[in-house]
Amino acid sequence: MKKPLWLNKKIKLSTCHTVKGLLRELNLNTVCEESLCPNISECFEARTATFMILGDTCTRKCRFCAVTKGFPLKVDYNEPLRIALAVEKLQLQYVVITSPTRDDLEDGGAEIYCRTIETIKNLIFAPKVEILIPDFLGLPEVIKKVAQAGADVISHNIETVPSLYIKVREGADYRRSLNVLKLIKAENPKITTKTGLMLGLGENEPQILEVLADLRGVSCDFLTLGQYLPPSRAHYPLKEYILPEKFADLEEKALKLGFKAVKSSPYTRSSYFAHTLFEKTAT
Repeated sequence: MKKPLWLNKKIKLSTCHTVKGLLRELNLNTVCEESLCPNISECFEARTATFMILGDTCTRKCRFCAVTKGFPLKVDYNEPLRIALAVEKLQLQYVVITSPTRDDLEDGGAEIYCRTIETIKNLIFAPKVEILIPDFLGLPEVIKKVAQAGADVISHNIETVPSLYIKVREGADYRRSLNVLKLIKAENPKITTKTGLMLGLGENEPQILEVLADLRGVSCDFLTLGQYLPPSRAHYPLKEYILPEKFADLEEKALKLGFKAVKSSPYTRSSYFAHTLFEKTAT
């Protein structure tokens, strides 16, 4: 399918040097780079990034994702300190942390999430912290530990509608992902929970609205909706380009369902200027 005119954003590598240089200096990964995000130059130019802890290799094989699949390296326990140093150098007031799925680890990497949050919160200017977590295989004690780690927002992406999970999200489970969001809220009601979906994978509107109702059923607060763009021809094929007007319509419907804040547009990604959703509800 020919890409429509509203998907004409260009990546300007010339604006990325400062942040990229710092990342290489501190040996840090970002999901911006690993996922081939189309918003990378916009975010790096604004001197922000979504840090990816626990390496750059995922143990799962989701067909939509560009992150490397395979056997990850050992956990680097000095990584939280380097993340905090990058946050300090960039003077970030709002920090987003994510990771690949690490099913090879007994706790899925929860300990490093907790250490990273603590280290960032101990900085003098104490930034807000959002974490975008895997499902941790649905293990209640692990999820509860992360829920009490001090993050301001905890996000777990539902990604797509249940009927597409077997095709798109190998190793994941729709009900398990819903339960992750439910457990976080039950363990720590003060936490803001968040999720995101990609559109254009072959879902229809009734299926989307059913997912949104399920998400409100577990008291999910924030929602992002964005256009799926296959990273390569080897990834899950695009089925449809969603009109900008449809994204606007879905945002309105989501707000009516009770989400506190929604970002819905073709280029929306779960961590794209994530602070803006938080700021909408902070006052």
